[in-house]
Amino acid sequence: MMNFWQEINQQISEITGRPFAGTPQGSRGGGCSHDNQFVGDGERQFFIKINRESELDLFSTEALGLQALSATNRMKIPQVFGWGVAGEKSYLILEYLALTNRGNWLFMGQNLAQLHRESRGKQFGWERDNYIGTTPQKNDWYSDWADFFCTCRLGYQLHLAQRRGGRFSEAKKLLIQVHKILSLMPVEPVLVHGDLWSGNAAFTQVGDPVIFDPAVYYGHREVDVAMSELFGGFPPEFYQGYQSEWPLESGYTQRKIIYNLYHVLNHFNLFGGAYWPQAERMMMQIIQAGD
Repeated sequence: MMNFWQEINQQISEITGRPFAGTPQGSRGGGCSHDNQFVGDGERQFFIKINRESELDLFSTEALGLQALSATNRMKIPQVFGWGVAGEKSYLILEYLALTNRGNWLFMGQNLAQLHRESRGKQFGWERDNYIGTTPQKNDWYSDWADFFCTCRLGYQLHLAQRRGGRFSEAKKLLIQVHKILSLMPVEPVLVHGDLWSGNAAFTQVGDPVIFDPAVYYGHREVDVAMSELFGGFPPEFYQGYQSEWPLESGYTQRKIIYNLYHVLNHFNLFGGAYWPQAERMMMQIIQAGD
């Protein structure tokens, strides 16, 4: 029986149509969800994500999201070479890209705005549920953005938070206020990255902006811009670039708190109590805006 890396080599050989006999180059860091490694044969390299066999769905949904973003032809997205199970482990094979944080952030913002503008959909949601980190992300189809966000985003995270021990007596009032705010303006569905923080954006060695590790769906374009301001934020040039291509509507500053509450609640559900005080402050800020 072939071992894990032999099966990976065979998969790469079959997909690329060229024999590949690579060896693992060791772990090169990565996130909290997977073991990330490179495999190379001296000529070609591939980036491999590895997890337990039971976590294959994380990789299949990520692959579909990367392929959807790539189909817009508006930004560099790592190419997907395959995913599956080998040696009781699940895997995702991606194009290897030598990445850097240095690049033209103005261009990154312009590219994201172009991706949003050229990927309009008919409804909010996605063809299937996927994940935000390792948390399930509900993606039922909705024609109304406020309904979708209150049900599939904030409502679901609040339900998970309650199960984890988060108590917020004003949850119902919060969702009513969020629905009211998000109903104040028409929103058209566009394909969004869904998890666009600074750890999921970079540049190739020749300066091409790259985004990866998505949690895609059709939503309001502002969710990507809003999240880019969390956890350190992007350089000012990024926002200048986005605004130069597709200016944000008035009221974004208020909506940004709503959209980022989703991610703060998710971090509470993933990592625990340190994020709950931040979530409570954001929830009260949203409610008080309507008083």
